[in-house]
Formats: sequence, structure tokens, C-alpha cells
Amino acid sequence: MKEFKPTDYTLECVATGREFADEGWTLSDRECKKPSLVRTKYAVKQINVKPDSFGLYKFCDWLPVKRMLKGSSAPVTYKSKNLAAHLGLKNLYITFNGYNPAIGANMTTCSFKETEAYSVCARADENCDKVLVVASAGNTARAFAKVCSDNNIKLLLSVPADNLDALWFEKPLNPCVKLISCEKGGDYFDAIHLSDLALRSPMFYAEGGAKNVARRDGMATTVLSAVTTIGRIPDYYFQAVGSGTGAIAAWEANMRLIEDGRFGSNTMKLMVSQNAPFVPMYDAWRADSREMLPYDENKARRDVEIIDAKVLSNRKPPYGICGGLYDALKATGGDVLVATNAQARKAKQLFHELEGIDIYSAAGVATASLVKAVADGRIDPEATVMLNITGAGEELFKRDKELWYLKPSHVFSLTPDADDVVVKVEALFA
Repeated sequence: MKEFKPTDYTLECVATGREFADEGWTLSDRECKKPSLVRTKYAVKQINVKPDSFGLYKFCDWLPVKRMLKGSSAPVTYKSKNLAAHLGLKNLYITFNGYNPAIGANMTTCSFKETEAYSVCARADENCDKVLVVASAGNTARAFAKVCSDNNIKLLLSVPADNLDALWFEKPLNPCVKLISCEKGGDYFDAIHLSDLALRSPMFYAEGGAKNVARRDGMATTVLSAVTTIGRIPDYYFQAVGSGTGAIAAWEANMRLIEDGRFGSNTMKLMVSQNAPFVPMYDAWRADSREMLPYDENKARRDVEIIDAKVLSNRKPPYGICGGLYDALKATGGDVLVATNAQARKAKQLFHELEGIDIYSAAGVATASLVKAVADGRIDPEATVMLNITGAGEELFKRDKELWYLKPSHVFSLTPDADDVVVKVEALFA
């Protein structure tokens, strides 16, 4: 293992500003009286980017990790020529998360969810006997499964049955990784509910989602990649969002980079987008509401069935929580945009033609939003724009490979019995 020294850091409650020590897996400030994220405050104020051989851990100065895990890759940022010319943008930079060895991109799960998985799992105690629990709409599960399988970390995944085709791998996984599922017709929120029931057992501990600083700081490496490549903080940040965690992470990285002092004092406008008709955060933002608006459960499930980008289907995202997406958008002068399936598909094709690689539907949503924002005159042609391509290269990676799929050990109803869930998941790791 390469020379590695964990960075000293403390945690800070966004709501109160209280600073305190991380007890190892702190997800919130127990003294805070209202829902709030906590943030890392690193002792290292100017980031020293390590060699590419460190993988994701080249950014370890600003990652709350105890060790380096094997197999990681960092996001790759490059200046676009073809897409930029098509859009009339002088300074369009693409931060690529996926598989495209021609540009040095080697995320074999083809998703930026690797950035959070390698960070979260390296935050965990190496000798922890408990089982990590992750709920996912697909890509996050695949990333955590790979990382945990390669590094012998016990993991329980909860994924909706309709999304199981996302759990492909180039080889069988270590049996330390187990999968449960909610039946067909369920969505990401149902998978979260199922994982919450499993967490009633003391054998398991929650990954934490957006509340886990390691998840956010791992995702923040997309911005660290962009800024250290460009040499300055961009003017605009484009990304499709399901929970908004990636955009929250981008905002937090932006603030650290301003404090670093070498990349300017610019605040990126967060231009995040959802896949219509599933647009709960768009609706809340348009109403200038910190709280999510009512969303009929059955309609939400139907809308999820319609959208191509299933990974963007979080019904209860960390939108209004203190330090969440609502605050990030307000602080950055950002906006929530939408793209239909048709627009995202067209953008995916455009990206493939101009940049030479396939991208995921979520990245297509982000690209479509950028195309429309430019067409509407919202982006100065001279502005520095970061487009976060959150998943790409799957077609290239799968070429000439015989894939292996992870199958669920148990499939539960959408209204599972809590005791039954606990008994069955405990037996998986007995």
C-alpha cells in the first residue's frame, strides 16, 4: 500500500456551527435540535493532490478515510472540443466518471457512485464486525458491491426488483456481499424502507446516505478533479440529481476550494436537473418551498416507471434539511431544471457522436439541461462550465464480456413484516 496518512478533521453541525470530534461513524450532531447535515473541517486547508496511482485517494487530504482500499479510480476532467463547439461554449469542461481508458478513466462500474463507495468504505473501521447496509436504485449498489467484494467488507444491499438488471459484474462477487429486494412495482423509497427494517437488527449499521460525510466528500472529488485540472473554480456546475447529494457535495467542495485560496473566490451556480415526469425537487424549488410538496405515493411509483433515469427516483431526498440542496441552491444562485426522456435520449446520442462514448440516462438528463440552458441564453459563451457526467462507458466496458449478475437472497413485499425481515437478513450472515 502506498504511503498514506489519514487527514485530521473535525465535524461541524451546519445548523448550529458546533464543532466536535468524529466518533468514527457520526452521521449527525446529537446536540442539534433540528434536522441538519454535518460537515468535515479538514486540518489541511490547501489540498495536495497525490499521483494518479493513488486512484480516488489522490484527493485523500479532503477525504475522511482511515485507509486506502484497492481498486479505486478518480474522476477525469478534460476540456471539451466537439460538444463545446456544437454549443458555442469556449470553456466547457467534462468531468467524466465511468469507463474510457483512452482518457484515463477506469471506473469499472461505470458510475461516479464509486467515488462515494471507496470513500465510505475506507471511513469504516477495518476490524468492524457489523454488516454495512446500503439501499440503492441500482448504480450505488453496484459500486458498493464491487468495493466491498474486492476488499472483503460485509455488505447488505437493498434494491427494487425493477432495478436488478443494474447489478452486473465482470466476475462473481465475494459472498460477503448479499442482496435483498422489494417486489416489482416498488421504487427506491421502498428499498430504503426495507433496509430500515433490516437495521432493526444489531448485526447491521446504516451507510447513512447524504448524512455520511464520507459519501459527500467522495462525490466532491468530481469538483476537485475539475478545479485542479482547470486551475480555477467554474462558473456553472451541471448534474442530474435524485437525492441532490452530489450537488450538495459540489457546494461544500467549492467552499473548501475558496478557503484554499489558489483557485479564486468564485461560487459555482448549481444547475441541477430531474427527469420528467418524476420532478419532486423541481416542483418544490419552483414553489420556493424548503419542504417537499405532497406527492401521491401511487403517482410517484407510476412516474418512476416512466422515467429512463431510474437512479433519479428518490421520493424523500435531503432537500430541505439544513445544509441540503435547498440551501445549496440558494447559496449559489442555482436552479433546478428538467428534461424529458426524449430530450435525454437525444442528448445521449449527441454526446456519443461528439465525445465518442456512451453515457447513462442520468448524464443524458444533465447534458440535455445544459443544451437547453445554452439555447435559452442562460449561459455566457465565455463562462467556464463543468458538466458532471455521472455515469458512462457501460457499452464499451461490456463489449466482449460475459457478465455475472447478483441475485437477491430474498424478495419481500412492499409491506414486509419487520420481524420476518430481521430473521432472514440475520441468517444471511450467520
